[in-house]
Amino acid sequence: MARLVMKFGGTSVANIERIRNVAAHVRREVEAGYQVAVVVSAMSGKTNELVGWVQESSKIYDPREYDAVVASGEQVTSGLLALVLQEMGIPARSWQGWQVPVLTSDAHGSARIESIDPARLNASFANGEVAVIAGFQGMHAQTGRLTTLGRGGSDTSAVAVAAAIGAERCDIYTDVDGVYTTDPRVVPKARKLDKVSFEEMLEMASLGSKVLQVRSVEIAMLHKVRTFVRSSFDDPADPRPGTLICEEEEIVEQQVVTGIAFSKDEAQITLRRVADKPGVAAAIFGPLADQNINVDMIIQVVSGQTVSGQTGNGEAMTTDMTFTVQAADYERAMALLTKLKPEIAYQAIEGATDVVKISAIGVGMRSHAGVAARAFRALAEKGVNIRAITTSEIKFSVLIDKDYTELAVRTLHSLYGLDKVA
Repeated sequence: MARLVMKFGGTSVANIERIRNVAAHVRREVEAGYQVAVVVSAMSGKTNELVGWVQESSKIYDPREYDAVVASGEQVTSGLLALVLQEMGIPARSWQGWQVPVLTSDAHGSARIESIDPARLNASFANGEVAVIAGFQGMHAQTGRLTTLGRGGSDTSAVAVAAAIGAERCDIYTDVDGVYTTDPRVVPKARKLDKVSFEEMLEMASLGSKVLQVRSVEIAMLHKVRTFVRSSFDDPADPRPGTLICEEEEIVEQQVVTGIAFSKDEAQITLRRVADKPGVAAAIFGPLADQNINVDMIIQVVSGQTVSGQTGNGEAMTTDMTFTVQAADYERAMALLTKLKPEIAYQAIEGATDVVKISAIGVGMRSHAGVAARAFRALAEKGVNIRAITTSEIKFSVLIDKDYTELAVRTLHSLYGLDKVA
């Protein structure tokens, strides 16, 4: 029998009524002949509540016990869904991550899945059971301790389970009915995409789209797991198809630009008049990496000034170094760089949190020239100043003032013909 993984997020299982709705979706697929594994998140708001309890209990807490507490939300949901399915006459049992087992690294709070042994799930399928699996969690084999995968980790759990059991596809049910060309709340003309390539979805997820967790897309691309994004609030008897995340070859007509993503979780840091010599970049970005502070956009511009006190043949030019970090890491990064001023030898440090990163993504960029140049021209005509630019084979990003977010997104969305046809 063909196998299917269905994943339901927190809003989809927020209360018993919604869990019954989820069970109706599961029953539809069981009656269609699938062996089904269901991966569930904690009920909406529960993980935040559990995190709050941990923080209230201890200012400096043991991350192993943090995982033990916050993973309990998914355990509750999996048990409740199994009970509702049983009440419907569908054989089902709940599984915690360690029971499967989902084996992970020991990075508590942000563990990575290392392997999933499908033997026990295979036996459950052979008994005609629906496997209801608590997402977001696993176990570190050497210590036997429960681990969690970080926020959005249930998406990762679902795709990894689908790869492990050889599922025909993985359906990610959320509170939206698919992947859109951009956020419909910003651009009402945004349209739902029928198909998106793995590469495009990976870029969208990493650049601000909140539909799927980045690591889940990485696993789907690596193992070629066809993944649908669908709405759990559709009628279980007549659901819409959603958006398929698949290999590029499955997409017959490929637009130059597939979508516009934006991220307000950005901060800009500039180091003024740094000595322009070998090793300076390593002195700046090495310590940031050691503190797990991710750096994205980097611009280095020779300032034309010389390092104070150096003349003649020993004269050295200076450079201005601008880069972005996540807003949550801004204060830490500023404090670290201020502490390292003697070693880096910059003359001034500046920062800004009122910035946003706008990105255009599309595999069609590979074969079309001037895609980014059109955007720069269009933004200039709207009076939008670009602070920084990064490009890759299938995307480009610009950093702009946050006040221009909606204007910039709408401008680019129209520029590349992504507006919904009336």
